Amino acid sequence: MTTTDRTSSGTTARSTRWRPVDIVVASVLGVAGGLLLVLWNIAYTPVDTALSFYPPASALVGGVWLLPGVLGGLIIRRPGAAVYVELVAAVLSALVGNQWGFSTVYYGLIQGLGAELAFTAVRYRNWSLPVVLASGAAAGVVGGLLNLVLYYTSFSTSHQLVYMAFIVLSGVVVAGLGSWLLAGALRRTGALAPLASGRGGERV
Repeated sequence: MTTTDRTSSGTTARSTRWRPVDIVVASVLGVAGGLLLVLWNIAYTPVDTALSFYPPASALVGGVWLLPGVLGGLIIRRPGAAVYVELVAAVLSALVGNQWGFSTVYYGLIQGLGAELAFTAVRYRNWSLPVVLASGAAAGVVGGLLNLVLYYTSFSTSHQLVYMAFIVLSGVVVAGLGSWLLAGALRRTGALAPLASGRGGERV
């Protein structure tokens, strides 16, 4: 798939077709994200227990599960990158084994789609911090709603609202800002040189 629309300055937008290097880097990010999720799955139980004094507080750390998709979308800058990276990470997490089993896979798909929404809204042209933060927020919204439907139906309305506010906040800070900082650090090492995200600039 390619983009041939013209920007406001009259220049033709860059191609959105996936190249071999995009697939390779996205796969590496997915595996790295999967390892992050494996470690976080282990750490989550004691963290959740520590936050059990106020049940909605567990959402404050939910952004960790959203980070691979937002980071993948920001770095690869191709349609579907956020979904692909988040899904690869989720599949690896499920294959290694965790307390949620196969549900991790469809969570990865849905959260990846949420992260993708913000990039789709700007037609994969704007890679500024607000867009990345919006990607984290959108992933938090869809992930939070899924959690409320599947796991927290007993929450009162006030707890549900607080839970959603907390997971969106975590999506913005952990997944959004975290991805922005990680991408910047990777860019400075030169590891992203073959990609548009490695050549600097918020808009491409």
